[in-house]
Formats: sequence, structure tokens, C-alpha cells
Amino acid sequence: MRHLEQELIALRQDVIDMWKIVISQVANSGEAILSFDKDLAQKVSMREKKVDAYELKIDSDCENIIALHQPVAIDLRFVLAALKINSNLERIADFAYGISRVLINNPSVILDAEIITSSNLRVMIDQVNKMLTQGLDAFENEKSNFAAAIFSEDNKVDEINNNAARIIADYIQKNPDRAYECLQLVSAFRKLERIGDHCSNIAEEIFFYLDAKVLKHSPKL
Repeated sequence: MRHLEQELIALRQDVIDMWKIVISQVANSGEAILSFDKDLAQKVSMREKKVDAYELKIDSDCENIIALHQPVAIDLRFVLAALKINSNLERIADFAYGISRVLINNPSVILDAEIITSSNLRVMIDQVNKMLTQGLDAFENEKSNFAAAIFSEDNKVDEINNNAARIIADYIQKNPDRAYECLQLVSAFRKLERIGDHCSNIAEEIFFYLDAKVLKHSPKL
């Protein structure tokens, strides 16, 4: 086996391992804010450094592969895609960490079950978890059609986010004493919406790697 091939296999596995940690971070941060589980939020916070370590390693490995082996064609596309996917995964983990900090920094906050349900917070959390998992499936199985579904899923996330702003504003008008808690909820929605955006970015990189298509700034499939 060529040395380059060995390094590409190792890089691929590191990206997959990081991806699985990030999926866990997003799922745990979402569950923490839904159930006001501060211990789970602390777990997310503590694992943030592990994601950062993966990001630094993958960045370094990608740079070394390009510098030492000068890959071409699909090998080069894979390394470039891995580099950008790595960056997007790290940002997703940052947003998951940010959601966990909502609980950690505001230990007395308890959101009204009514606003959680009416704003579709759980639906949005499930949606971004689905997108992250779809992206990993597309990457592992090298199926760009799996990645294509992510774009329509992101539209659903955007729609929920837009509707939530109106729903939360209406709730604050009726319950002004809960305004602070609702502002924390708005913060969580914004972070989830950004996670959806980064999932779409990852889908674009999968298309670039597998099909040599550049979808950035272009209408999605």
C-alpha cells in the first residue's frame, strides 16, 4: 500500500471519529436544554477540548499530506474537502458548546414547556441531528445523493427558526416576566440555525470530493 494511501485512510478515520463526537455534542446539548439537565450541559462543555484537539490534528495532517505527497485528482479533492469539513465540524461543536453554556451560565433558567412545544425547539434539534448523521452517512458511504437531502433539510431548519422568532415574541408579550428565559431560547435557536448552515457547507464539500462539483454560491440540487 502506498504511503499516501495509508495517510488518506488515517485521515478519513480521524474525520469520522471527530464527526461522531460532534454528533454526540449536538445531541447532548439539545437534550440538556430541553430537559434543563445541567450535568449533561457540563459534559458537553468538558468534551469541547477533545473536538479542538481533533481539529488541530486533522488540519496538520491535511497540510502535511499536501506538502509531502502532492496528491492529485480525487485524492487532492478528498484532502481539501476533509480540511473544510473539519473546520465546519469544529464550528458546529462550538455552537453545541454555546447551547450548553446557556444552562451553565444561567442555572436558574427553566423554560416554560408551552414555549418549548409551540416554538418547535425539539423538532429543530431533531432536524439538525438528522442532517449531521446524513452527512456522516454520505461521507462514509461515498454517496453524494445522501448529501443532497441535507439541503432541503436545512430549508426546514430555516423555516422553524423564522417561525420561532414570531412565536417567542408573542409569548413575551403575554408573559413579560419570562422575557429573560425567552432570550436564552432565542440564543439557542440561532445556534441551531447556524449548525444547519454548517451541515449544508459540509454537504457541498462532499459533492466537491465525490463529484468534482462546486456548489458554493450556486443553486442547490
